[in-house]
Amino acid sequence: MADLYRREEKAEQFIDKVVFVNRVAKVVKGGKRFRFSVLIVVGDGSGKVGHGIGKAREVAVSIRKGIEVAKKAMIDVPIVNGTIPHTVIGKSGAGRVLLKPAPSGTGIIAGNAVRAVMEAAGIHNVVAKTIGSRNHHNVIRATFHALESLETREQVAAKRGIEFGRQTNVV
Repeated sequence: MADLYRREEKAEQFIDKVVFVNRVAKVVKGGKRFRFSVLIVVGDGSGKVGHGIGKAREVAVSIRKGIEVAKKAMIDVPIVNGTIPHTVIGKSGAGRVLLKPAPSGTGIIAGNAVRAVMEAAGIHNVVAKTIGSRNHHNVIRATFHALESLETREQVAAKRGIEFGRQTNVV
């Protein structure tokens, strides 16, 4: 009878990557007080990814806070054959990120911040170039801007009111 009331919760498996840890020191009368700010990326490895910042006096606590923020800010990313559907440029501040689809076997050719996002999202083949600002926060935001603006062929066809896959002969 107790089995009927037992709740079985499916544990969600997320990939979390720490992109950047910033240590800030506040000088007080007795010495220095350190606090940590952590930029973290969380994804499920199959098209959902989010990012967040956690701040606390300890690194472990700030990582946990960052993971909670990232889970709330997750977006869906279209993946076609292990890569992105088309070339796209994302912008944030002075940072620009160029993402290009790549053939199977290429891998992730990108910098540290963009690589973390791609691995967490489950994208296996992509070429990326960071242009302008190299600031971790701007690069992550620009990458997410690029991923949010991706569309599959089916989505574009639906927007235009075209049946995808149907050939029309125009004379």
